[in-house]
Amino acid sequence: MTTLADRTIAALRASHDVLAALVPDLTEEQLRRPSGAAEWSLAQVLSHLGSGAEIGLGNLAAARDGDPLPGQDANQEVWDRWNAMSPREQATGFVEHNARLVAAFEALTADQRAALRFDFGFLPEPLPLAAVAGMRLNESTLHSWDARVALDADAAVPEDAARLLLEHLAGDLGFMTGFTGKADALAKPATVQVGDGPFGLVIADKVSVTTAVTDPTATFVGPLDAVLRLIGGRLTPAHTPAGVEVIGDITLDELRAVFPGY
Repeated sequence: MTTLADRTIAALRASHDVLAALVPDLTEEQLRRPSGAAEWSLAQVLSHLGSGAEIGLGNLAAARDGDPLPGQDANQEVWDRWNAMSPREQATGFVEHNARLVAAFEALTADQRAALRFDFGFLPEPLPLAAVAGMRLNESTLHSWDARVALDADAAVPEDAARLLLEHLAGDLGFMTGFTGKADALAKPATVQVGDGPFGLVIADKVSVTTAVTDPTATFVGPLDAVLRLIGGRLTPAHTPAGVEVIGDITLDELRAVFPGY
């Protein structure tokens, strides 16, 4: 049986392969272009993904070996080292380190994928491997878009990855929208049905993704790519696909205010 962890690790491989294939042909000018992430160049996005991969591999090794996860001091050392690299070094380093992380996920046995837990210290309970892989997939997917949109204004998140991430956000990763969503941006609660599928956005005392929509007050019309980028603060007017609209008691601009990005 294919598990959530299996599907997420397969999606991590697909995301890596797409972005890594672009790196060898990037020019110095392209590496310095503004990306889809505010205030970051394309190279800085790749640096963020590469440093995150290095940190993630350390966390995975610690959880696998039963050791405490490396702390903030260790993370800061990694970030400082990557920040000091040239744009080209950041790009090639991303390919190397992200490949190692994806390969380490792929090498986990079925028992490890089911049993591993990660205690990050800021959540009530340790996260299962599937959720940790989902966190990395969220980072990889959105920042891959940030990088690719610097080269192609019509870049999109793959629909299968968007669907998988919405499943995660409706489950163990629900705390992420709780942290980043701004429910107080709306004057009143809203429940937004996403197309005719199972997903919805609930804005009440907090913001959440649900697979059990009841009494929707609005409907989001558009691909799951647009929904995921909305949640990640990346559905700006300049990068909103044609045909995307919100029908009901809330506007698309109001939803953008709920999801300012990170």
